[in-house]
Amino acid sequence: MKKLITVALVSFFVFCMASAAMAAAPIKIGALFSVTGPASFLGEPERNTAQMVVDEINRVGGIKGRKIELIAYDTGGDSTKAVQLANKLIKNDQVVAIIGPSTSGETMAVIPVVEKAQVPLISCAAAIKITEPVKPWVFKTAQNDSLAVARIYEQLKKERRTKIALLTVSDGFGASGREQLKAQASRYGIQIVADDTYGPKDTDMTAQLTKIRGVHPQAIICWGTNPGPAVIARNAKQLGINIPLYMSHGVSSKKFIELAGDAAEGIRLPTGKVLVADLLPKNDKQKKSLQSFIKDYQHHYRTEGDHFGGHAWDAVMLLRYAIERGGDNPAAIRKQLEATRNFAGIGGVFNYAARDHAGLTKDAFVLVEVKKKNWTLVK
Repeated sequence: MKKLITVALVSFFVFCMASAAMAAAPIKIGALFSVTGPASFLGEPERNTAQMVVDEINRVGGIKGRKIELIAYDTGGDSTKAVQLANKLIKNDQVVAIIGPSTSGETMAVIPVVEKAQVPLISCAAAIKITEPVKPWVFKTAQNDSLAVARIYEQLKKERRTKIALLTVSDGFGASGREQLKAQASRYGIQIVADDTYGPKDTDMTAQLTKIRGVHPQAIICWGTNPGPAVIARNAKQLGINIPLYMSHGVSSKKFIELAGDAAEGIRLPTGKVLVADLLPKNDKQKKSLQSFIKDYQHHYRTEGDHFGGHAWDAVMLLRYAIERGGDNPAAIRKQLEATRNFAGIGGVFNYAARDHAGLTKDAFVLVEVKKKNWTLVK
């Protein structure tokens, strides 16, 4: 009898220990970032920010007593590698959701993988095609390029500049931006008098800019990500082109100013509010989140947090609240993400819905100008 009692007690103890271990199992979240390669200016701050936020959540007890385990892989900006790593995260690591990738091309490649596996993806890329049409398991935190175009065109209309030239990079981000620039032009009374492209690895765009100068536009819009736009800025200065030069939100960081040098002066672009957080009014809904992010990033990495790291901050926090409300089942996470309302993040105030997995309006953007090697608000 004593042996039976002993066995029973031991079994009960083992069961309790196993149950406690299972209850304390971490919640696995995957991440795909372009930490190396040409898009590292996107992926590195995204990876840094995601880890920073996860560490902070874990420091205060995790989510309902469970820690988050961030499993982050470097895609190098390669779409094929991104697909391979997405499969690894789902099949081997068994994550409940994935953050990233960093670029539009990688994201479009990964979408079929997560849709088939029914695992939520929160992309950090901007192309409108990522979430339009809506894919059930795909969300995004980067502001749509369509909203960025609208912000630039509103300013050009205000200044009565109706003839513009386009110079866009020949990749997924550039193609999506070019499509929106052309689609929205007539709505704002704008005529596109030049439409040229450049390659992601091109190091001199003098030929394209010389052609553009010849048709006498009233402004030039460049759509791309570093380092190409910085090269264009320097080439334009060398050619003595003195009409307004607008960039996309794809260069929304101090890195662009560093790369362009003196040629950055006067350049305008639409961006999330993080670059000008201190200039925002006290009643701005995002200001508290923005200042917290900037302070934390500076403390951890001894440099300024930027627009791109903000995409990862939003993604982790959106997942946190979704899991808090509905648990860590992928279907529950998807449901709660779609139910997100009035989340004041870094990229804007998010309101997802069944027909809107981007969740932002044009109010997520402000227009900034480079003055004395710093960002200023355009009134």
